Amino acid sequence: MVQNKKQHFIVIDDSKLDCFIAEKIIKNTGKCESVTSFQMAENALEYIRTQATPSANPTIILVDIQMPVMNGFQFVEAFEKLPENITDNYSVFIISSSINDDDLNRVHNYRSIRQFLNKPLTSNNLSLLLSKD
Repeated sequence: MVQNKKQHFIVIDDSKLDCFIAEKIIKNTGKCESVTSFQMAENALEYIRTQATPSANPTIILVDIQMPVMNGFQFVEAFEKLPENITDNYSVFIISSSINDDDLNRVHNYRSIRQFLNKPLTSNNLSLLLSKD
């Protein structure tokens, strides 16, 4: 990711408050072109499936692990079944308050997950994420 370019973001979290906080933090980075939030992972998946190629920089997806109906890992499994011409336009980051070793280890089983971030999302860990690559 080029640091001076603005990014598109997708936040997937069943907590309306956590989505609101993430949006505020993302917008305050000054590196946000757009941010779209979903409280249901299925809706985010459909959105991704139907979107045109967003931009030169991959869209950053922040997805919570613990959600009803479709959890974060189930979302990633469905996401990875999408065609590569879609998935190549996104960088997936798991965000969770889970300290479960199984969750932390499971992240490595998915090719599309770039990193595990601890909740709550902070401007500091988001800045570190944006400065990588």
